[in-house]
Amino acid sequence: MTMSADAHRVVAIDGPAASGKSSVARELSRRLGFIHVNSGAMYRALAWSVLRAGICPDDEAAVVAHLAEIDIACSELDGRALICVDGVDPGAGLITTEVNAGVSAVARIAKVREVLVAKQRDYLEIGNIVMEGRDIGSVVFPETPFKFYIDASVEVRAARRQREGIRDDLARRDAADSTRKASPLVVADDALVIDTSEMNLGEVVEAVVAGLNEMGLEVPH
Repeated sequence: MTMSADAHRVVAIDGPAASGKSSVARELSRRLGFIHVNSGAMYRALAWSVLRAGICPDDEAAVVAHLAEIDIACSELDGRALICVDGVDPGAGLITTEVNAGVSAVARIAKVREVLVAKQRDYLEIGNIVMEGRDIGSVVFPETPFKFYIDASVEVRAARRQREGIRDDLARRDAADSTRKASPLVVADDALVIDTSEMNLGEVVEAVVAGLNEMGLEVPH
């Protein structure tokens, strides 16, 4: 991915599930006035559609065929990315137990990532963005100078999921996300790593803000 000199700016926030990156990305986008894009929601939207169609997320050929038959539309409203499948907003359907269990299988398919990464990059045509995911700094926007990797211990992340009332096998998802052939979860070489295990949201946001200031992107108070 080559970003032109006059391209909009991208803050890339990567990390495993329940690391806190979504909360950080939302607050950071609010303070910067950037569009908040949760790239994982795109893969969840596809997983949601696959399951609704009665397709097994592990059936790669069937998932790819289904992707070709549906319309995943990505847009923006009031600084937030919107994702619809055939005109339907999945809403809370994106965080069901079934989608949690199936999204990693869908996301590891190379063709799926090819199609959805292109849609993620299209947000640059709209404006400045804070994008969170698993491969934003390493694959989607490797040339952005503003890269962060938000992490936490699996025990802390599991406790966060439980407080949210969400059932999610984080160890299994971590293994699947880190070992997939297509765009695995990795720490970009030039990313600032922040371990949130013993930090609250405000502390994490301030750590990211301090990092951005050092990288040359001033964040309003």
